[in-house]
Amino acid sequence: MDLTSAELLDRIIEKIATLQSKGEGCFDAGLFPAQRVNRLIGYVRQDTTIFFTAVIVFTLQKIKPKLSEKAQQQVDEIRDKALKTYPLFQNKDGLKTYNFWKTRPSNHFPNGYLFRRFEHFRIPDDVDDTAMIYLTSSPTKDEAKWLKEKLILHANLTKLQVKNTYADYRNLRAYSTWFGKNMYIEFDACVLANLMYWVYESQLPLNQHDEASLTYIRSVIETNRYLLEPFRCAHEYPRTVPIIYHVARLMGAFTISILEPIRAKLIADTRELLAQNQPILDEISLKTSLMRLGVKEGITVTRDVSTLTKADFEEFYFFIAGLLTAYEHPWLYRWANSPLVQMRWECEAHCWTLIAEYVALSQQI
Repeated sequence: MDLTSAELLDRIIEKIATLQSKGEGCFDAGLFPAQRVNRLIGYVRQDTTIFFTAVIVFTLQKIKPKLSEKAQQQVDEIRDKALKTYPLFQNKDGLKTYNFWKTRPSNHFPNGYLFRRFEHFRIPDDVDDTAMIYLTSSPTKDEAKWLKEKLILHANLTKLQVKNTYADYRNLRAYSTWFGKNMYIEFDACVLANLMYWVYESQLPLNQHDEASLTYIRSVIETNRYLLEPFRCAHEYPRTVPIIYHVARLMGAFTISILEPIRAKLIADTRELLAQNQPILDEISLKTSLMRLGVKEGITVTRDVSTLTKADFEEFYFFIAGLLTAYEHPWLYRWANSPLVQMRWECEAHCWTLIAEYVALSQQI
């Protein structure tokens, strides 16, 4: 039976709602279950990260006006449940930054056998989770101002200098992925796109670090580095598809003069990728990106999305953790892009959210 877009969206939102934890197993009520995996070595662990929960809420909030009244109510319920989990991931000292994992007590590499036992693998709060939580909650103006000042303290050249990047970026005063007093500086195009989304949506004044962050995003696309070496451009999202997705999402929401020169190239590169055989979720992400960039033709996916099942999401991952990324020694860094030393995160609910986003955007075209 053929479904209208509205009916399909109702089904998908219902599916996402059923996947939100009610407190089962290791997942607190309100979290969306995820797994960290390295299938090359047979590694699969349940993971209680906040990242997917915040990103799902963010995406659903953005498409909410395009949903039926019933689905809108479900999105509000999903958000309300998710918000109750945010304090579990807040800075251990009570500051308004957030961690990928629970902080009080620390629960890094949850359900693991080895890494969770070592303080070395405890990660500091990060810009990505913090930006997404600020975007999906209601921080005060004072909290937003405080975060902006906090970001400056951890930007490149404020105290430390980035090493694991191209030489021509080492003096760029862009923001780092990480908070943490002694944490190394890292540039990630997707993290910076999420952060700048928050900056623009919060209507905060731009400073030199904002300009430098946008310059980094533009440069990795202008130079083709994001096509040739995506890992070096985005350590947490080391594939071209998620880089396109994040940058297009930012450019679709705001007119940013620094980024406008790459719009035509981004569209052309995306179309070239789509000319190749892409896994369905990559195809959906790329065609969503084209719509964000203003393209209205050639955005129909090759599969009937109403027939997709969890099996179609197998091995799809949005982001990773590179176990050697933190090491600044050139020899170790050379191995950091090997799948053998990477954890990948999978989340069924986020896959359905990407599909819902595509359907919601495409129905108006």
